[in-house]
Amino acid sequence: MQHPEDNSFFDLLVSSYRRLLGEEPPFLETGAPHSAEWLYRHAPSCVLAHNTEPDPRFIYANKIAQSVFGYSWDEFVALPSRLSAEAPDREERQRLLERVGRDGFATGYSGIRIAKSGRHFRIEDGVLWQLREPDGRLHGVAATFARWRDV
Repeated sequence: MQHPEDNSFFDLLVSSYRRLLGEEPPFLETGAPHSAEWLYRHAPSCVLAHNTEPDPRFIYANKIAQSVFGYSWDEFVALPSRLSAEAPDREERQRLLERVGRDGFATGYSGIRIAKSGRHFRIEDGVLWQLREPDGRLHGVAATFARWRDV
């Protein structure tokens, strides 16, 4: 299991985003320290990632994402990512992931998610992107969003 403040993972998140979308990641605020520690502990945007297993499991969730979803780090990294959506919403989530698999990223995503407590919330204007090394090796898919509301 990786450490939540792993600098090499932070570099993969940022460099993959820049390569695929051709711009700075929205979770890197102007004037904020650009570091794994800052992203994990202080970023106001949720950042999550899952791996490439057949039933992908989360491999990263920063503190704000943990707060929104209601899981600790240890709970998050043991959780299959499909469980972040209820069964009726999983088809939409799967179509989104297929689009990311085809195009490398997806922007403007909105969808319903479920917290550990059962509370439902809508993600607004999310971005998903593949976590790829410069040589093309795929590590998973990351997501970020800064707006959400209870439904």
